[in-house]
Amino acid sequence: MLNFFDDETYRGVDYTKTKFVKGEYDNCSFIDCNFENVNTSNVQFIECEFVNCNFSNADINNTAFKTVCFTECKLLGLKFNKCDTFLLNLEFINCKLNVASFYQLKLQNTKFKNCNLNEVDFTESNISKSLFDNCDLNNAVFNRSNLENANFSTSFNFNINPSENKMKNSIFSKDNIEGLLKEFKIKVE
Repeated sequence: MLNFFDDETYRGVDYTKTKFVKGEYDNCSFIDCNFENVNTSNVQFIECEFVNCNFSNADINNTAFKTVCFTECKLLGLKFNKCDTFLLNLEFINCKLNVASFYQLKLQNTKFKNCNLNEVDFTESNISKSLFDNCDLNNAVFNRSNLENANFSTSFNFNINPSENKMKNSIFSKDNIEGLLKEFKIKVE
């Protein structure tokens, strides 16, 4: 029997000490909750928000994130490539996503705002039309990725090889163009 939760607010719950009840969560808010290393596999989050939560290293195998916003969350090492991709729709604001994986995911129109994306794997992902607003992309991996119409104009510390990725109409600024030239050993002064 599937547990169903609608329009609930969960505040300050530490799921490392309190059992997380699996089911479908519709239009729910999770504020100041701890999901670190918690098994949330096969859970449905639909139109939910997570604010100031720690989801680091949680098991999100077959977890559905359908129109979900993470704000000021710690999402270290999350393997989004293992989640349910049907109607996947994510937004990240002021989040730490270091060492997360979006390998081969379709993430068109995703917003990353003021995020730390160090060592994140975007290999073979489709992030066309996505916004990377003021994001630190140090050692993030873009390999055979679709970056068409994506906006990187305010982001920094990235190393993207234009010959290895689809980049038609992607947006960069004069200040961060150096990140496109590192592979070619070209210096900009």
